[in-house]
Amino acid sequence: MPEPRTVVIAAFPGVELLEVTGPAEVFSVASRLVGGDAPAYRVEIAAARSGPLPTAAGISLVAGRSLAEVGAGVDTLLVAGAMDGDDGHNPAVVDRDVVAVLPEAAAPPRRVGGVCAGVHLLAEAGLLSGLPATTHWLTAGQLAAQYPDVDVDPEPIFIRAGRIWTCAGVTAALDLALAMVAEDHGPAVALDAARAMVMYVKRPGGQTQFSVPLSLQSSTDDRIDELRRWIDDNLAERIPVEAMAARMHLSVRHFTRVFRDCTGRTPAGYLEAVRVEAARRLLEESARSLPDIAAASGLGSVETLHRAFRRRLGATPAEYRRRFRPHATAR
Repeated sequence: MPEPRTVVIAAFPGVELLEVTGPAEVFSVASRLVGGDAPAYRVEIAAARSGPLPTAAGISLVAGRSLAEVGAGVDTLLVAGAMDGDDGHNPAVVDRDVVAVLPEAAAPPRRVGGVCAGVHLLAEAGLLSGLPATTHWLTAGQLAAQYPDVDVDPEPIFIRAGRIWTCAGVTAALDLALAMVAEDHGPAVALDAARAMVMYVKRPGGQTQFSVPLSLQSSTDDRIDELRRWIDDNLAERIPVEAMAARMHLSVRHFTRVFRDCTGRTPAGYLEAVRVEAARRLLEESARSLPDIAAASGLGSVETLHRAFRRRLGATPAEYRRRFRPHATAR
């Protein structure tokens, strides 16, 4: 029987609990599904020093080994993280003790991953230089500003760059771990693990972290919020920019400037984004045909639906449906 793959999750005092236990549970479930005389994975927690490890949740874990002991025989090293929310800005915590030993600890493993704000520790250790990376949207700006040699993309839930993997917010760690399981044991095992954990979907890495409304800048203009609600209620209709401007009693030119200042997007860009999101939900949650979905989301034709999906998601509607609703047939 093959030896179990050893996964070491690096942590530090105050680490987010789920960033450690979430991936650990994915690998544990996968082990049970793979079966055999030996588990498919062996998961260990490591820290700068072995012993009890308090977490941000107030629950203590135990680091079975120190990071200095991570060497040959470790297949995957994941680095968990935490944010400091005391000042309301939620900056990523960069534990210097972990960073000091990361370059050496990360050298032997086949894969190295940063989980949520743990990506900042990889960057501080110089392991992301010249690579694309993602992290939680709350700290993506901090990552880009502090490490200009890292190509930060705040949109995807995870990114793979060779042997280096990075992922977004806490639950994205589950998606990253499932992708690793798929690489090791095939997509069927990963999908079964997602079902066993009652995860809504096993998301591909290219999926964005949050919905269009959440990704917009905060608006201080109540008229913009009212307009968004009207757009949501009338997506299937033709919505020219003139109609949007008229609802706010502004000229098209003035409206376009106000909308962009308030939301960070052009009216046309926002409209396409919310329509793609509506189409995504219909692909995930229904068996409706592609022409029906194109019409209901306001994208009009299957050709426009395809172009918008390619541009914004890097996949066709049929490919997206196969990932999210594998037993449905795109028509």
